[in-house]
Amino acid sequence: MTYGYTGKIAEVDLSISKISDLHINEKILKEYVGGRGLGVKILWDRLGSKWQTIDPLGPDNLLLALTGPLTGYIYGMRICCTGKSPLSNGIVGSTAAGEFPMELKCAGYDGIIVKGKSETPVYLLVTDDGVEIRDASKLWGLDGKNTIKEVNKEVRELLQKRKPNYGLWKEPALLYIGQAGENLVRNAAIMQKWTHACGYGGYGAVMGSKNLKALVAKGTGKLPDVYDQKMLTELIHKCWSTQFSNPQERNWGTASMGYSTGAQSSAEPVRNWQEEWHNKKSMGIVQYETRNWVKRFWSDYGCCKSCMKISVVKVGPLKGAITDSPDYELEAYCGTNLGIFDPDGVVYMSSLIDDVGMSGINSANTIGFAAELFQRGILTKEDFDGIEPRWGDPQAMTDLVKLIVERRGIGNILAEGTYRAAIEISKMKNVDALQYAIQYKGIEVGAHGIRTGSHFPYLGYALSVQGGDHTSIPRPPMSEARSAIGDSLVYCTISGPSGLRNIEWDFYKAVTGWDMNAEEWTNINGRRIIQIQRAVLLLGGPDLFWEPEIHDDNPPRWYIPLPSGPFKGSAPNRDQLMIERKDAYEAMGWDEKGIPTSTELKSLGLEDVDEALKKLRI
Repeated sequence: MTYGYTGKIAEVDLSISKISDLHINEKILKEYVGGRGLGVKILWDRLGSKWQTIDPLGPDNLLLALTGPLTGYIYGMRICCTGKSPLSNGIVGSTAAGEFPMELKCAGYDGIIVKGKSETPVYLLVTDDGVEIRDASKLWGLDGKNTIKEVNKEVRELLQKRKPNYGLWKEPALLYIGQAGENLVRNAAIMQKWTHACGYGGYGAVMGSKNLKALVAKGTGKLPDVYDQKMLTELIHKCWSTQFSNPQERNWGTASMGYSTGAQSSAEPVRNWQEEWHNKKSMGIVQYETRNWVKRFWSDYGCCKSCMKISVVKVGPLKGAITDSPDYELEAYCGTNLGIFDPDGVVYMSSLIDDVGMSGINSANTIGFAAELFQRGILTKEDFDGIEPRWGDPQAMTDLVKLIVERRGIGNILAEGTYRAAIEISKMKNVDALQYAIQYKGIEVGAHGIRTGSHFPYLGYALSVQGGDHTSIPRPPMSEARSAIGDSLVYCTISGPSGLRNIEWDFYKAVTGWDMNAEEWTNINGRRIIQIQRAVLLLGGPDLFWEPEIHDDNPPRWYIPLPSGPFKGSAPNRDQLMIERKDAYEAMGWDEKGIPTSTELKSLGLEDVDEALKKLRI
């Protein structure tokens, strides 16, 4: 018996409306675990031999939504969405919190794999009775809140009709896209609830390319049996005792960082990273708490930390906007990055971006990039169809968001993401727009700068297999495998075990009955996942290919010394960094060109990956 897993994954081919069950053998589960790791394995096995020719927005790409063995057992839960990324042409494991993974497991599935493309808009409904493809024509074009409202109404009425004796059906859980995903905006997100996003990777666009509006789940069964219920209960209680040791996390969540990351750490995006320091007291958490919060403690299923909040704009021209805290990433990217230091403006922008299904990090990075091009006269009011995206103007930024989502004018170029837009605008305007693009291998960077040398490592993003993803950073000689643990076991690392080193492996043993430890994960299983991700990133295609010598580097701006604040003048030395990069390559099992070595790959049982990389070593 396999504990902690339901034992099957739903596989749906939208091109021929075929639904089947996939069963993963125990050996693969032990080696790749779930979520990001299992997704990497499935994608490599299915698409690896033709990776360079697979169009991420074509029907041959796969969209995967996967749970992990700890999903539902550690309080707070997430789903991992993955596929070939339309931003990087690699693989990104992108997670979001919410009830969907619980409902999915309780309906009897560990995940969903979607391939092909439907002729018309559809959504998938997963219940105890299986998976069905349903018409989503009336949902197409709806924003996030209205999508949730309509799906809840339709599915509850359907289940009530089918099983009237069950009682009052609660709302289902869903993953869905907004208009950005429908229109194939490359950094569109897959949304969960109103405000949670699988933001990195651009998988909202992958859903849109398949005419897939939503994945909906409602299960009434129990979670899979665990190996040692007594041990699991003891571990949960042990972790509960740590959850309130840091009242700042519970009271404010990551939203408390909106002031401190700028004022104290000098690592927050300000006007597209032209600066990273600010001392605007208006960005302090107390401002949001007293002006905008209407619900102080809000959580996903089973989370006792309840670090989320609900915020609204209560008065003024932006009145009515509603979102979460926002968390730090959105405070930074929908706020200081756009020159907006007013909490109402930040809440408004965050609400808008969530509603249209854009990534609050990635798409706001693109908006900031565009605003700087306007500031410098590279793009004009005419290029923006009359819009003047000036720093600090939420209404103008709103108009720019709509331009991108609707792919009108310059918005059609910006909808390709920051990197591709920079290349195209450079050609259009005969300038080097890439110097203003703060991204790594097509993935817009998280809201954490590196120039102080103390906040994030100088080479972290540059060597990450997930590009600008701030949640997946190697710290040479430490492998990036450490970052893949939570994404593969699939639980919320914020609400999960706090301050209890390596306790996730105790949970893993209690749930599955299998032994693994941090050393084994870092040196073998997790490392295997990272090497496959590195391989497909370098294989790339069909439109972009990455050269380690060129692209394993920071954006030009981050070699310019910080212009203000307590760390004024700080910046990495590129010449020294390139020397350190050679040592990092060796520690990571890569050759002098940054390609995983044959010795490394064969030691991990990845002979087929080694074969695929031979052409890059020539």
